[in-house]
Amino acid sequence: MPGFLLHVGAQVLCAHAGQATPTTPNPRVTVSGQSTVLITTPYVVAGCTLPPPPAANGPCVTAQWVSGTTRVFSNGQPLLVLSSQAVCAPTGTPLMIVGTQARVSAT
Repeated sequence: MPGFLLHVGAQVLCAHAGQATPTTPNPRVTVSGQSTVLITTPYVVAGCTLPPPPAANGPCVTAQWVSGTTRVFSNGQPLLVLSSQAVCAPTGTPLMIVGTQARVSAT
């Protein structure tokens, strides 16, 4: 999927407004002076507002990406782009990429 590459400073939120951040940056490729993120990198979520059981099945704690670049790789792994999709655990809801750099795109 084409789109602008994600970097560690990209604003990523869970569906309940929790801030998601990557656990491991990819310093091998940088954009806008910041490391990019690989599809294998788990994200941690802080500040999710979804209540815990029995009211709901939240809050979001971690997230794993399921789609990334198909033609551009770093260290043998796809990179994350603006159109990438992720699933939060334990809620099963998606992450939303709100903002990233707009200079470097990949497919």
